[in-house]
Parts: sequence; C-alpha cells; structure tokens
Amino acid sequence: MPSDKNKTREEKRRALHLKYQEAVELYATTDLPLYMIAERSQVSYGGLSSYLRRYQRELVLKRHRIPVKEGEDPKDIKIIAAGKQSVKAHAKYKDAIAACDSLDHIDLNLSEVARKYNLDGTALANFMRIHYPDILVWREKVRQRLGINDNLHRGVRPESEKQYAEAVELYRTTIMSIPEIAEACHVSESGFNQHLRFYHKALLKEKEAQRRQVAEEPKKIRGELLGNGRKYEPAPETEQKYAEALELYRTTALTLKEIVEQTGVPMEGFRFYLHKWHKELVLERSGITGEDEALDLRKARRRMKTVAAKYEKAIESLRTRPRPIAQVAKEFGFNPETFRDYLHKHEPDLAGRQGMTRTKEGKRLSRRSEEKYAEAIRLYETTTEDLKSIAKRLGLTYNSLGGYIRRNHPEAIERHKHIPK
Repeated sequence: MPSDKNKTREEKRRALHLKYQEAVELYATTDLPLYMIAERSQVSYGGLSSYLRRYQRELVLKRHRIPVKEGEDPKDIKIIAAGKQSVKAHAKYKDAIAACDSLDHIDLNLSEVARKYNLDGTALANFMRIHYPDILVWREKVRQRLGINDNLHRGVRPESEKQYAEAVELYRTTIMSIPEIAEACHVSESGFNQHLRFYHKALLKEKEAQRRQVAEEPKKIRGELLGNGRKYEPAPETEQKYAEALELYRTTALTLKEIVEQTGVPMEGFRFYLHKWHKELVLERSGITGEDEALDLRKARRRMKTVAAKYEKAIESLRTRPRPIAQVAKEFGFNPETFRDYLHKHEPDLAGRQGMTRTKEGKRLSRRSEEKYAEAIRLYETTTEDLKSIAKRLGLTYNSLGGYIRRNHPEAIERHKHIPK
C-alpha cells in the first residue's frame, strides 16, 4: 500500500498535468508562440516553459527541429547550448549568411542582403557578429579592395568602448555577474552583454572555462561562482523575506513553529532557507559544534537550544535548592521521567547530586534512605535490641535495613557490639 506521502505526491503531479493539459495540446498541434499559448490557457509563461522542458521534452525538441538519435535520452539533449546557435536560428539565417560569404552578392551591403531574404538587417548583423565574425571581416576587406566600400564604421565605436571600459575591467578581474556589474557601472545590462559578445569573445571563453571548472567541483562555496556564472548565494529578496525570522532564530529560543507564526513566513520555505544558507545556526541549535555538515541531524542532535531554554529555570532552581527531581518537575509542569532523562543526559553531575547527602566520612548517601533509616540506626547503636526486632517495630524490611547499615554505617555495628548486656 502506498504511503500517505506518496499519495499526496501523486495527487500533486496529477493536478500539475491537468493544469497544463490544454497548453500542451496547443503546443503539439499548432505553431503558436509560447507566450500566446500561455495566455490562451491562462497559465504563466515561465511555468509552462519549465513544465514543457521537464515533462514534454520530446515536443520541445520537435518544435526546435532537433533530432533525437536512437538510444539517446531526450533529457540529455540541450535545446540551446551556451554560446551556440539554435537549429531554428541557423535555418532562419543560413541562406543570408551563405550570400554574405559569396562574391555573387559582394556589391550588396548587409542591410540589402537582409532585405533580400526578408530579414531584419540589425538582427542579421548581430547574429553574424556572434557566430560568423570572420565572414564580416572578410567581406569588409573585399569590398574595400573592390572600391565599393560604403565608408560606414565597422567594429566597436570609440564612445561604446569608453562607456563599457570600467564594466569590462570589472568582468575581467572580479567574480561579479553581468547584472551586478551593469548596476554598479550604471550601464544597460543587455547592452553590456551584447558588447561582450561582439567585442570580447576571448574574455567570455575564459569565463566559460572558469565556470566549467567550478561546475565540476563537488562542493559549492557560498559567494563563489556557479557553472551558470551566478554567485552561490540567496537572492536579495529571499534574504529580506526571512530577515526577521532569521534574527529570531539566531537570538531567541523560540521554536520554528512559533517563529513562522510570529513573522508570517512559510514553515517549509524557512526551514529550507535555514538548512541551505545557515546550516551553522541549525547545528548550533542542535548542540552540534565542529561536526561534518552532512550528518543526520535527527541522530546527531544533542542539546537543542529550545529544549535547554524550556528546562533552564527548573535546572537553576534545582541547583540552588536541592530536592527530589519529581518534585521539581511537578512544580514546573514537566513530565518527571522526561525531565529526569534530560538531567542525566545533559546535567549528569546535577542529577547525581539530587537527593544525596554526605556523611562525616565523606560518603554520598541517599537523603531519603538516611531519613528512612535514621531512627533504626539510632536505636541499634544505643540499645541492645537486635536489628530484626527494630526493623519489625518500625515497619522496615530487615534485609534492606541490614544491608544499608553494613554498607554505610559499619561504625553503628561496632557500637552495638560494645554495648553492655
């Protein structure tokens, strides 16, 4: 029989498939753009895109005209590989690029070639700058040699080079991402990205090699780069969302449930945030220091901060005024056995001292037993009455009384022996 957890998971997955059923049908049977399909099906564009790539990857590959070889897993095929042209883009521009690479159309400038193939001139130029820069260089040299140069500036403009100089240097010398650099230098993110792709290909290849190296490392380090060029750290909006809850978790002994109720953040989201980005606080709360972070917290948990705070006042009371543990537990509303177990586990010295007293010789005795047998011991060491008679008269167990005196008060036996008959 499937567990309740598995049933819930299956129900959620079924609901997800039903949500995108209409959109998948449109995607498979029409050529409508994805954003239009999302609008018609009343689902989000991002959600639909993620769903298709995860659960309907064959349809996505088919739409992008990417063949799947026999025995090849569709999940392993990249739709658009980083730094490479897509199959769709290649099909769109291939004839125009062939024309640019041919002497048959050398008399036409790039805009004229684009119009000939019903393309946008700027889009064609940008595509060639990224994927076919050598053709542009060759074409410009030939046109100059033939005397049909249009005297237009080619390459990076001086004003653009100056505008992005600081940003390029930051990208070269730091691990800041492109969005962070664009914000710091007050330049357009898309413009800076395009500037790098057009005029700093070697730098992009160098960064790509660094990202590949980072991606192969087994352990991610907070603040360092990931394989996608972003830093391994929580998003600023996520940090802001959980800031108050995190402060309470760090500075108080409130339970996780109490914290989320007080701050209004989701329980599972906050728990995930803590374990992913603030594992040291989770370990500290569990009483674990200097341990491997991969350990199972449920097994390794020691003295939890919340539990320690719960018993703190009772332990202090017991320390300053010794008395039976059960009595203290009753006073503070705790389960006696649970409180006793906690004391023996985390406060063994204190637990060992409770209900104990010391004789003049320094022996530790149970206070309760000392009080219980005090009168019997007094009678035994001051009178000639035998121990069995004393035990019977005081309602005590003879064997227990005898054993207690032999272990803890052998001097009473000697005194009894020397009492005149």
